[in-house]
Amino acid sequence: MDWQAVLNFDLFRDALFKILLAAVLGGLVGFEREAHGQAAGFRTYILVAMGSCLMMMISLHMVTLHAHLDAQSVVRLDPGRIASYTLAGMGFLGAGAIIVGKGTVRGLTTAAGMWMITGVGLAVGCGYFIPAILVSVLSLFSLYVLRYTKRLFRRDVYSNLILVSDDVGGQLDRIQAVVRKYPFSKIQFVNFRRRMDKEVIIFNISLMSKEDLEWRDLTRDLTALPGVREIALQEGKVS
Repeated sequence: MDWQAVLNFDLFRDALFKILLAAVLGGLVGFEREAHGQAAGFRTYILVAMGSCLMMMISLHMVTLHAHLDAQSVVRLDPGRIASYTLAGMGFLGAGAIIVGKGTVRGLTTAAGMWMITGVGLAVGCGYFIPAILVSVLSLFSLYVLRYTKRLFRRDVYSNLILVSDDVGGQLDRIQAVVRKYPFSKIQFVNFRRRMDKEVIIFNISLMSKEDLEWRDLTRDLTALPGVREIALQEGKVS
């Protein structure tokens, strides 16, 4: 082993600077995710950034290690191969941050951020400092500032309204009339079943509405209908 190369102070200083820069950039982005309540946050982003930086440094070191080989050698080196597999492997970690519900998918921003910070770590590892810093700054701008633009867009929300009612005539028409009173809400389809032993009908109504719909007012008006015994609201499937 070449101990002189191992104890090279210039190499140590260069490696320390790259790893610390990757850790700082990853920590800045990860802090926003941590403050936003995501499981993958401050420490996770630091580890991802430092790990990807190390993978890039190893990839470049492999080229230096075999620099003495000439064109007649059977060894072929590709400094981008380790980096490409690092990005592909990040997909498994990012998938773990995604939570899929019936009508929503959460964690996509966190997963995208982890994929992005992997690229930042790789850029720092190969000495591409300015682009790495620019991407990190723009990512922080996107996460902190552009979050407030979501208020300008009212997304569609899909819900299942379960209503238990006595077997009274015309109940479905009354329910539809109540729903029509609220703007930006509509019934997509209705399933119902009748319990003969208790003489009740259970309506399962799929609703599409905007996310600012006052559910308390809607359920209060539905409760006031004759024969209503119980109301429940569940997350619905995106159609």
